Amino acid sequence: MVSILPPSGQTPTPAPAAKSITGVVRKREVTDSDEAEPHASSKRQKVVFDPEVNVRIMEEWEKSPEIIREEVRRGLERHTSAIDSGYDQIQEIFSVDPREDGAPSTSTIKNYILALISNVSLLGKTCAGLVQSVLDSNWLGRDDAFVALYVRFLGNLSSAQPGYTGAVLKMLVTNLSNTQGATGRLPNLPIVRRPQYFSRTHMALRFLLQLIPSASGALSPILAATFPHPSDTKKAHVDYVKNLIRMLEYAPELRSNVLSLITERLVKIDVQIQIELEDLEEEAGEDVIHGASQHVDDRKGDIVSDTDESEIDSVSSEDDMDEEAKRIQEVRSNIAKMDAILDMLFTFYEPCFSKTRTNDSNKVFDLLLAHLTTIILPTYRSRHTQFLLFHFAQTSSQLVERFTGLCVTTARDDKRPTIVRQTSTAYLASFIARGAHVESHVVRDVFAHIGVLLERIRFEQESTCRGPDLRRHGLYYSLSQALLYIFCFRWRDLLASPEDYVEEDDPATFDGEELTWSPGVKEILIRSIYSKFNPLKVCSPSIANEFARVANHLRFIYVYPLLETNKRLRLSQFLGYGHSSSAYNQPSRETALSARRDESQYQLDTYFPFDPYSLPISKRWIEGDYLEWKGVPGLHDPEADVDSEMEADEQRGDLVGDGGTETDGSD
Repeated sequence: MVSILPPSGQTPTPAPAAKSITGVVRKREVTDSDEAEPHASSKRQKVVFDPEVNVRIMEEWEKSPEIIREEVRRGLERHTSAIDSGYDQIQEIFSVDPREDGAPSTSTIKNYILALISNVSLLGKTCAGLVQSVLDSNWLGRDDAFVALYVRFLGNLSSAQPGYTGAVLKMLVTNLSNTQGATGRLPNLPIVRRPQYFSRTHMALRFLLQLIPSASGALSPILAATFPHPSDTKKAHVDYVKNLIRMLEYAPELRSNVLSLITERLVKIDVQIQIELEDLEEEAGEDVIHGASQHVDDRKGDIVSDTDESEIDSVSSEDDMDEEAKRIQEVRSNIAKMDAILDMLFTFYEPCFSKTRTNDSNKVFDLLLAHLTTIILPTYRSRHTQFLLFHFAQTSSQLVERFTGLCVTTARDDKRPTIVRQTSTAYLASFIARGAHVESHVVRDVFAHIGVLLERIRFEQESTCRGPDLRRHGLYYSLSQALLYIFCFRWRDLLASPEDYVEEDDPATFDGEELTWSPGVKEILIRSIYSKFNPLKVCSPSIANEFARVANHLRFIYVYPLLETNKRLRLSQFLGYGHSSSAYNQPSRETALSARRDESQYQLDTYFPFDPYSLPISKRWIEGDYLEWKGVPGLHDPEADVDSEMEADEQRGDLVGDGGTETDGSD
């Protein structure tokens, strides 16, 4: 046995004071010697604080980063076992409105963000609610350090949990348009202005796209889904489009999709304006355009400020406004949206077409041509969007030829829908007629191309033609109207030697003078006008009458007898020979014109896409590109010309034979 007694001669060591169950040391017994010791003071000493020390009262929510990290880890782990108390507390941290009393401070939320970064691997699908609360939290209005940490969290989350990448991108894109003023006004923090939180959003998007290049593929549909609704304010549209264009600086791979998206939505607004203007009375429609111009700043050409527009929008919602006034106000609002967006697009594209960036101009123009064929041409009655092509096509002769070549090719393509071919013809004619930088040889070439196509159709279909019928021969009449329109505007360029022609505003300029025309010009028009198709009856009366006036004055052709005969001709009698009423080549959509029940519903609309540009701000880009109507010297008063028709009748023998038949240019 082992002895536990101390060795002889040694005094046992006193045992230490016993501890209680709670771990508190029991007081030892007081001895006489202890009582004899004097005490320094029978009162508690006074505590004095050093004024140099920064004393801070700990708030209820504030905890050390270590405690928060452990709290988050436990909460996430237990959440997988359906123990949600800790998980719910973490979610509550990010759900509290920062403007409420007792809301967690920025430093506290920052510590929770750090804890989530440390435990990002635990944020699986079961934590979608927490992740959404973090994404919905107010981070744009906080300090720069918090924003940097939050962006870091977004990157870690998207990398470790790719399933959340779409939600992260959607949150960021939403911030590009739907940011409210209160976002940048948080208690005890500096005010963050709109440009700054837009910049912060772009910083986050740039970081994510660099970290995860594949995210750009998921971004395009989100951009489309987040685009402001047509009924949203001009401010929302301008902010969003401006931010989309800014995004292209760090995401050039999105250029095609982003610009196509902007063009598509712009065309919808454009068409909606035209529909609303058609529904308004003519005088009211003019007031709308003039009213939009009144909101332009004369000093800088800027549209009204956001404050002014909010006042305008509030006026439009007043209950005491009648329906007509509300509709007019809505149209003005849409005009302001379209004008601002077009101005931004002109500004964006302009540097690409400088003379030192030929390669860029070709690539960008390819994109614009793609927008024309896929978005603009198939859309009925776009009015202003196409002026992007009108302007930039005229920056070089090469681009002029590319634009006209595309229109000619589309018009000749039998595989394309007839309405698209007709619309392409209208674009071609309008561009040639109105383009100030379109050279004479281009005018003659395009006129010849249209004439060849017209002759081909006449040769193929005239034998079965029973009379003028727009719905069976719509393309033929569109081509004929294109030639008439081009002739009225560019007859000088159709002369055999247009460079020798000197403009003289003298009524006697053409008296007794025969003009020499380019080969085929006169022959093509005569064969078309006096064919069974009778295009002067189907083409727009305003264009047919103007052509008659100009052609008669220039001693080109005399068609007034045919116009008089056409007045007694009813188009309804030729409808639908060999075709059902539904097999038409015109769009089935009812317009203000097609809804009429007189002969005009069987005639072509006066639709030329490059008619005068009426938007007050962006029209500055068209100045110098647009050819205004220029009358024929000596031809000013239409009534006077009509009165002189009988006098000219004696001289028309060399132009048109008896009975309105052709004397030259016959088959």
